[in-house]
Amino acid sequence: MSYLKHPRLFTALLSTLVLGILSGPSHADTRTITTAFGDVEVDGRPETVVTLYEGALDSAIAVGAQPVGAVITRGGQNVANYIQEAAGDIEIVGTPGETNLEAVIALQPDIILASAWTSEEQYRLLSRIAPTIVLDVPAYQDDTWKRELTLFARALGRENRAADVIARVEQRAAEVRAQVEAATDGGQRDTALVRWMPQGPLVMAEGLFSATVLASAGFEVDDADLVKEGRPHSQPLSQENLSLMDHSWIFLATLNEDGREALAVAREAPAFQRLEANDTDQIVPVDGTLWTSASGPLAALAILDDIEAALK
Repeated sequence: MSYLKHPRLFTALLSTLVLGILSGPSHADTRTITTAFGDVEVDGRPETVVTLYEGALDSAIAVGAQPVGAVITRGGQNVANYIQEAAGDIEIVGTPGETNLEAVIALQPDIILASAWTSEEQYRLLSRIAPTIVLDVPAYQDDTWKRELTLFARALGRENRAADVIARVEQRAAEVRAQVEAATDGGQRDTALVRWMPQGPLVMAEGLFSATVLASAGFEVDDADLVKEGRPHSQPLSQENLSLMDHSWIFLATLNEDGREALAVAREAPAFQRLEANDTDQIVPVDGTLWTSASGPLAALAILDDIEAALK
């Protein structure tokens, strides 16, 4: 049950469980964070952090924080595989679309990091538990993850670490880009990022996080104008329209067993077998919970590792 949809239940729960927990010690280091719903004051360096967005968990860990609560990754049953070890024994407090407020309250967070898709109603409820940072960063831009990282790092009192983390990712991207340039011809770097679903493949937007990482590694990502502005992916393609995603390279993500089974069937279809990337064995299967759900610097490093492995 989502208490966000029931403000009266939330008020009663809040009164019962968290009476007095918001009155913590004052800190000299108070800063103002500009968020989607106005300025939020944050004191000191928050230690008990709850994240309600995959990119917030990634960014927080990257700058040295250790969140105590997170939502599951879209398409998964836990946080994404690539970050499970770093996240440790973290409490799951919901899904990207539904937060278990009772679980959040029980963790007594010092701060809550939320996504840009958080509604104002949700924000008002969450901010009664702890200062809540809702992103105010344009989506689907080359630098979206960097701006998110910088904002979250400042909220966590770890702003000085953000630049080092960004530099690390950029250096790694340059290393992989050099490998891509050495292993491929200039005219053979066109690629599509595709999520394979049982109802048909979705071509992912050129501005999607992982697509921008592919571009930073030297690939020319093309969504064939199939993705409407502001959307993360196209409508499902039919077997007859598979040629619309035909490129020298295809990075093909599946989220679960249903997607993998559908892909296995599709590989037998003549339309699939005619794809250029199929002929050259340059269809690269990748983990959808990383490639089409995750974001942040640690995700970028994991994607770059996958790209490097694909070249070999």
